[in-house]
Amino acid sequence: MDRYELRREDYSLSEDQSDLAQAYRKFFKANCSIDAVRAAETTGFDKSLWERLCATGATTMALPESAGGDGATLVDLTLVAEELGRSLAPLPWIDHVCAARLLARLGASDPAVVSGEQIVGFDAREVDAPGRRLIPSGAVADQVIVRDGDDVVRLTFATRPARVENIARLPMAWVDPAAADTRTVLASGPGALADYQLALDEWRLLTAAALTGLVEETMTIAAEFAKTRYTLGVPIGTLQAISHPLANMAIVVQGGRALARRAAWYLDNEPGVRPELGACAFVFMSEEAAKAATMAVHVQGGLGVSAEAAATAYLVRARGWPLAGGDPGATAVRIARIVAERENASVATSVEQAR
Repeated sequence: MDRYELRREDYSLSEDQSDLAQAYRKFFKANCSIDAVRAAETTGFDKSLWERLCATGATTMALPESAGGDGATLVDLTLVAEELGRSLAPLPWIDHVCAARLLARLGASDPAVVSGEQIVGFDAREVDAPGRRLIPSGAVADQVIVRDGDDVVRLTFATRPARVENIARLPMAWVDPAAADTRTVLASGPGALADYQLALDEWRLLTAAALTGLVEETMTIAAEFAKTRYTLGVPIGTLQAISHPLANMAIVVQGGRALARRAAWYLDNEPGVRPELGACAFVFMSEEAAKAATMAVHVQGGLGVSAEAAATAYLVRARGWPLAGGDPGATAVRIARIVAERENASVATSVEQAR
């Protein structure tokens, strides 16, 4: 038995990890009410909340000790991401930590980035394309990391690009590399692009975890309403048309959480064995989060679609957050390519051994 054999099938949390999740749940509950989320929608960013989050070590924890960080695991990061999604926190934390980890791998860490004093964003699309691109945190980022052909490049702007409206309520902006005030090539070649791809995998993994937290809170909102709303003398939650979809939401939460933690463990410990798992979690939660949030709105009827309803805030983000990385279908294509290549290699090996 190798040292990972049992762990590959066991993704339960340690006591420290459970404490970590509980600490960030308390943090966001105390500092990120739905009113605070609504107040930040015009910019997509709450600077005061960002500073308070950074003070907890949420940016330094994400980086290896060699880069000035605290060396947290990806599983630890999924726990923070889940609580961020549960609260709809208007913060570019996922973009920042994935880009900061990329900078560390490229040997280009910046203490201001490690601490969160400067925000770094990156192009989260699966498919690279030249010219202007939508950057999820482009309107608030001090640095932006993009692919440009075979190069990984850092861009800075004297004036940040203007935010564009989007249903995800993100600080999204069009970024044109040609218009940058400074353009620094951090690394080039296949190795650099592989490091960038790993950042994309981590972004999808953490976004999937955030969507898991979003779905669980959406389920809670719908369930609480279903327990207090009566029809024909009984709570509507006792009706199959309500109770069965709520049960499906609970299944989605457990499935998404297990898949995200499994993917995180593999990326940390055996990154080349199951590289598609993070993308799988992302594609799964991209589809299921939108379904769950839509059902939560339906459970509340006309109240759910009102502008002030929390369910509406969760619905638009459930639909919009995955689109920050472009078309989720492109991620599904990458999953198919990885699986096909692995199966073809396995068949070729079997044929060779049979000769």
